[in-house]
Amino acid sequence: MELLFLIILIALMALALGSGFPVAFALPGSAILTIGLAGVSGFIFTGDASAFFHSSGPYEWLSAGVTNLRAVYWEPERDTLIAIPLFIFMGLMLQRSKVAEDLLLAMAQLFGRIPGGLGISVIFVGALLAATTGIVGATVVAMGLISLPSMLRNKYSPSLATGTIAASGTLGQIIPPSIVLIILADQLASASDQASSLRKSLFKESSGELSMPSVLDVTSTSAGEMFLGALVPGVVLVVLYMLYILTISLIRPNVAPAVPFEGKMDRKFWIRIIVTLIPPLTLILLVLGSILMGIATVNQAGAIGAAGAVFMGGFRLTLGNKNAAFPSILAVISVFIIFYCIGNYEMNVKAAGSWEDYFGLWLGAFGSILLTVSFVWSLIRLVRIDGILQGVMLETSKTTSLVFIILLGAAILTSAFRAFGGEELVRNFLNSLPGGFWSKFIIVMAVIFVLGFFLDFIEIAVVVVPIVAPILLADPGANITAVWLGVMIGLNIQTSFLTPPFGFALFYLRGVAPAVVKTVQIYKGVVPFIGLQLLALLIVGSYPPFVNYLPTRVNLLSENGPPPKNPKLQNCLEDYVSQQFQKNENLVKAAISDAKLLDLSDLPRNLSNDVFKAFDSAELAMDQLGKAAEAKIELEAASVVYRPKLLKVRFLEREISAIDKELKTIGVEIERLESDVNNQNFNRLENELRELDIRKSELVAQIPETWSNSYRSFKELMKKESKARQEYRRNADKSYRAPAELLLIFRDNDEYFKAFISFNKLEKLIQLDDLELAIDQLDQIKRRLQYIEGTDPVVSAISKLRRVIKKEIKKPNHNITKILGEYLKLDKSYKAQLSWRPKSKLSLQSGMEAYLSATEDTLGLRSQPQLDRKVALSLSTCRAKHEDILLNF
Repeated sequence: MELLFLIILIALMALALGSGFPVAFALPGSAILTIGLAGVSGFIFTGDASAFFHSSGPYEWLSAGVTNLRAVYWEPERDTLIAIPLFIFMGLMLQRSKVAEDLLLAMAQLFGRIPGGLGISVIFVGALLAATTGIVGATVVAMGLISLPSMLRNKYSPSLATGTIAASGTLGQIIPPSIVLIILADQLASASDQASSLRKSLFKESSGELSMPSVLDVTSTSAGEMFLGALVPGVVLVVLYMLYILTISLIRPNVAPAVPFEGKMDRKFWIRIIVTLIPPLTLILLVLGSILMGIATVNQAGAIGAAGAVFMGGFRLTLGNKNAAFPSILAVISVFIIFYCIGNYEMNVKAAGSWEDYFGLWLGAFGSILLTVSFVWSLIRLVRIDGILQGVMLETSKTTSLVFIILLGAAILTSAFRAFGGEELVRNFLNSLPGGFWSKFIIVMAVIFVLGFFLDFIEIAVVVVPIVAPILLADPGANITAVWLGVMIGLNIQTSFLTPPFGFALFYLRGVAPAVVKTVQIYKGVVPFIGLQLLALLIVGSYPPFVNYLPTRVNLLSENGPPPKNPKLQNCLEDYVSQQFQKNENLVKAAISDAKLLDLSDLPRNLSNDVFKAFDSAELAMDQLGKAAEAKIELEAASVVYRPKLLKVRFLEREISAIDKELKTIGVEIERLESDVNNQNFNRLENELRELDIRKSELVAQIPETWSNSYRSFKELMKKESKARQEYRRNADKSYRAPAELLLIFRDNDEYFKAFISFNKLEKLIQLDDLELAIDQLDQIKRRLQYIEGTDPVVSAISKLRRVIKKEIKKPNHNITKILGEYLKLDKSYKAQLSWRPKSKLSLQSGMEAYLSATEDTLGLRSQPQLDRKVALSLSTCRAKHEDILLNF
């Protein structure tokens, strides 16, 4: 019965959407009606309102839907959502202020002389508009009104002209900052959590272990990472478009003729081109650059973009006036003042202590006031000129409201879909497909492609993605990243927006195209661009680093990047170390041999033992890394035979698990009939039970008899490789730690000697029985020594002496002799270091530095506080690939 109500839910939603009922009400309305109908039906026919639900009941699922709704409504501070109105405002302001029109005219004049130049200009401007708004409808309409008449007037083929405009308009779906990417990032972040739970459950079922290693977990995403991931695919798509137009214009010049510029390309021309291009390019650079470089969050970048659009709009609409550039010039000056203050003064009011600090604060405040005045000045201009600001804010509010209302409705719809087992049904269907991850992925992408004909990107992102994304992300066979999946879905939606006869971009263009352009010509024109988008989809799908490299690189190079010991970096880190060994193996071995010849006799026994063991560990680490490489080769060879068996057995086990669930459900239904053997349903259920038992037995029989042995043998090989890697890591850390600590001890020698004066004072205080001051003196010495490397024995002796003094103070008669005896132990411990520190520094420092320098980027790599740039770039390339982890399950 759950399946029946699931069909009713989908049918109600499709009927509501097909009849033109608002999406915002169609989604939650169909969910509430279906849940209510199922609850009432269950109560009437079985006496249990929860009878026709997959789990729980109508109240619980409605409550879950409302909870999801409230989570969206009450968490507007999430950067993936608050950025939406900011980027919409930025794009609309640039369009309404005619910046887009100026861009197209400038680019047409610049490139019009070459064959297909006008079409290339349309693509270029479309990409720039995409980088400012991400709204397909607005971009297609704007480009259609501005460029289509010019292209037709210059004898461009109507098919090529309309295809170029429609394709350039859809670039806003994938080129950041894109509203599609922001919503996808929000949905995929939640889907990643669900996928993580699914993968952990799968690992527990397959391996029998309770906890899954963190290296096998699902990789989530954020809006910033989605922007980074989509940047290269967006550029690839733009290049493919331009190459196509250039190629066809060379083959068939009459389709896209050159449009020579009639004026002179003199100084005024180039000034006009620069004035037109520099501001929007600067704004895009500020917005995307601040995100790419990790300077600003998506929220902050959106605010920068919105403010920049206000300045640009105010300047463009008053162009020709004497004071047109005043607010912008004032803003630039104020920004320079603010950055100067931040870079040269302490800008914390509480921390200010000198006249220079206060001067910096006042200067910064002056710059902030100037920036505010210039911003308000631009706003006033936009209010006065045709009410531009009011119109942009109204459209921004409408578009933002549409996005958020659909998000709210989808939260309840998703809850209803899960209530009737829809999510589990989809998961079981996809998991039952042969071919592993790629068969699931192709089916999902095909469904999204078709849905793109009928639904807007928002509905697809908030309805379909939460259902299918956890299933795809949880699959260990491909181990894809959420950012790659999001970009692939974005490219797919973009393609479906162009596809006749339902592509939304075609409807937008048809609405503004003149009657002389036939609908068939529009359809014909977009076909090559659909092929190019499918080609881009294939390129990005087959080479994940196109998407994953930039997010990984920025993450590893950022100030908050993971340290080298991060578990997820280890395999790539060891591949890098192996490469370095191949290049410098002789140098490393020579450094180890030279280090072993060093005379460590001046060091304390425990320290000399640690350092000498470190040199032995270095040799062991190199040996273990070689063994790990051999074990990896052996494992890869064995996996050729093992993988098909694993896929077959896991497929059968999923089928068996599904049958077990059905058996359990039928068992519950049979119990409800209270053993009424004359009941027709009872007999039917008994027959189903027998058939399922037979089917289960057949599946169990298909599991190869040799499976258990194969599984154990392969696991042993995996343990062998894992053990070799663990041994390498342990010995590598040991090989670097003690010598590095010894160098730190040498560095702090001078500070250690300075503390000797305090020790002389301490002895006098004890002899004079001034124990309270002695404790204070001890505390001062201890605080000083705690920041000096290698002083643990002395600090320990200080703590012991302090405890003795505290204990003696409480007694009426102090035992000064006992205290002095403990002091002498402390004095001996302290003076022992005064003896060996200078001697060992003189004889060992250069040798230790040579050893650490030779092993820093190999054996000592894991011990570094953060990744070196060269290492980070190498690891970015390695981590950008999808690592198959299926064999661990």
